[in-house]
Amino acid sequence: MPSPTGYELPILTGRLRYSQDVELPGMLHARVLRSPSPHAEVVRVDVSAVPAGVTTLTPADVRDLGSYGCQIQDQAVLAVNARHAGDIVAAVAAETLEQADEAVASIEVEYRELPAVLDLETALKGEQLVHERIQISDNDAAYFGLRPEQGTNVCHQFRIVHGEIDAGFAGADAVVEGTYRTSAAQQAAMEPHATVARWHEGRLEVWTGSHTPFNVRSELAAIFRVAEEQVRVVCPPIGGSFGAKTFVHTEAIAAALARKANRPVRYILTRAEEWQTNGRHPSVINIKMGATADGRIVAKEIDAVIDTGAYADCGPGVAVKIGYSAVGAYRIPNVRVRSRCVYTNLPPNGAFRGYGATQAAWASELMMDRLAAALSIDPLELRLRNVLRDGDTFCTGERVHDVRFAECLEQVAAAIDWSSSRHGKGIAVVLKGMQTPSRAGIAVEMDGDGYVLRCATAEIGQGVKRALTLHASELLGVPPEQIRFPDPDTDRVPYDTRATSSRSTYMMTGALANAVEDLRRDGKRGVGEFRNEGGLDPDTGQGIASSHWHQGACAASVEVDEETGRVQVRDLHTAVYAGQVVNPLGAELQNVGAMTMGLGGALFESVAFADGQVVNANLSDYQIPAITDLPTMTQTIVERPGAEIHGLGETAVPPVPASIGNALGSLGLHLNELPITSEAVLDAVDRRAEADA
Repeated sequence: MPSPTGYELPILTGRLRYSQDVELPGMLHARVLRSPSPHAEVVRVDVSAVPAGVTTLTPADVRDLGSYGCQIQDQAVLAVNARHAGDIVAAVAAETLEQADEAVASIEVEYRELPAVLDLETALKGEQLVHERIQISDNDAAYFGLRPEQGTNVCHQFRIVHGEIDAGFAGADAVVEGTYRTSAAQQAAMEPHATVARWHEGRLEVWTGSHTPFNVRSELAAIFRVAEEQVRVVCPPIGGSFGAKTFVHTEAIAAALARKANRPVRYILTRAEEWQTNGRHPSVINIKMGATADGRIVAKEIDAVIDTGAYADCGPGVAVKIGYSAVGAYRIPNVRVRSRCVYTNLPPNGAFRGYGATQAAWASELMMDRLAAALSIDPLELRLRNVLRDGDTFCTGERVHDVRFAECLEQVAAAIDWSSSRHGKGIAVVLKGMQTPSRAGIAVEMDGDGYVLRCATAEIGQGVKRALTLHASELLGVPPEQIRFPDPDTDRVPYDTRATSSRSTYMMTGALANAVEDLRRDGKRGVGEFRNEGGLDPDTGQGIASSHWHQGACAASVEVDEETGRVQVRDLHTAVYAGQVVNPLGAELQNVGAMTMGLGGALFESVAFADGQVVNANLSDYQIPAITDLPTMTQTIVERPGAEIHGLGETAVPPVPASIGNALGSLGLHLNELPITSEAVLDAVDRRAEADA
């Protein structure tokens, strides 16, 4: 039976081809040599023992190449100063992977060990610098005003100044303070990073598992000092990303090897290498909140620090998102935020599904329950008294519209029968922004008796091809099977900022409507663009953070074995505001996947280090949820007639850990660090016993 979109059937039958499946005639296979030290100068690289016929890449081969980094320009194609255990210092390309593995093993490198910065506390002291100089990138990913602090390890600092914070606390009847931590985590996508690169007729052509094709193109052009038009990036479907495959990771190495070998090169990360490439930012968030006796929040102060590792990647942007997300979905007249992105000599961190909102919600929503306890007010009632509603002013100074935070909270509370008992139950609400400003373009072309959609939105498992095909089918008045949707190719598609921040369906449906109107005028081809305007002052946080907000809530019920510390989540229910749903089944599946990922972050997932080395870089030691770990998971997708289409791919992740943490808090077990380990639960049991004694 044919697929209704021509897309799902290849997934079911295994015929879909990903980046790691791309093969070109004469293709070589790459392997890299990584530093064993978290910080060392590369004194000498000796490739004399590498067998003949194997292409080698050493620092001498890439001296003519530029540095790169999507927001801070801080990374070289090969490291001469290895800044984390796993930094790439040499590479090879051979006829087979086996030959490449043997060749890498024959390379000798002499290092000079340097002092390493392995934690945030040491990094903030600034006695040892990971980078001597911090340079802002010329890349559209650096779309906000970056504020690196030269001479320190802080590569960006974001602030919000709203109202009078001291006066706000002076007028509070209750003030609570707390510190909340989250560990590093790995995206653990099924498909590893994979790139095939070749130089053809003077142009660089790359097939890569990335959802930022135009960012990759601009960075590769800068690295190899060619015009952007001399670089072509094709993005086949991606076997999962969750943020890991944003921006340049494997592409520069593959392209540099292909340049030297004058042959195509394919580079696929091993599973262990994924942990040395990209992960979720560990965070430490300090919060102080004040409220009046009747439950009106009057002041909130936040100091957040995130560990971006050895290279900034998109950490500065994550710091911005954490800064305003930690304020929460509340109207608060007096707010002060400082959010810093900090270098360490650990593997780099970047985009992770939820983009800072998980860390922020963990801190903000646990503090809401603490404040409710201090005021002797029901936690749901406290939230409903303060949650943002249409026309309210957020701490950034923008007036919010089309917000349904209260409805989401009420839905999840009802789902776990909150009113009958709060024992073992917790709730949380999340405010998550979409990249603002940004723009999206799409082309619609006549193709016989059908149509072709061309855009840069990558298929990362979120079902965007189906969603846009269904929407185009409705706009064009033809069956979905008459619409084709080729993979993104920067030679053939209009510009799009990137497929991140749950923006694709919202932005591309807006662009698609404009393209269809243009097609009706032209008759053969229509091109449409859609923009969302805004942005924040990095020194005050005032402006428009998000042209519309991603909104959701979660409720959890838990049981605890106080002898072992084991937490059993019995029920999870999320409510996510979608405006209008384009693809109902896809929306439901996104929420189920998001809840599963949130559960893993709550109870299991943590990258462990010893002397700067990752010690659980495999799917045996790094635990992700198995089917037997899953609770009963239900959901509500909130819609409103006439509303805009809202993205929802990430929204159900961030409130899950916080709702579980608050459910434990209802049992007198107060925790402040993710993941929630059995040892931490047992410590909380002991603290409760001491308090009760």
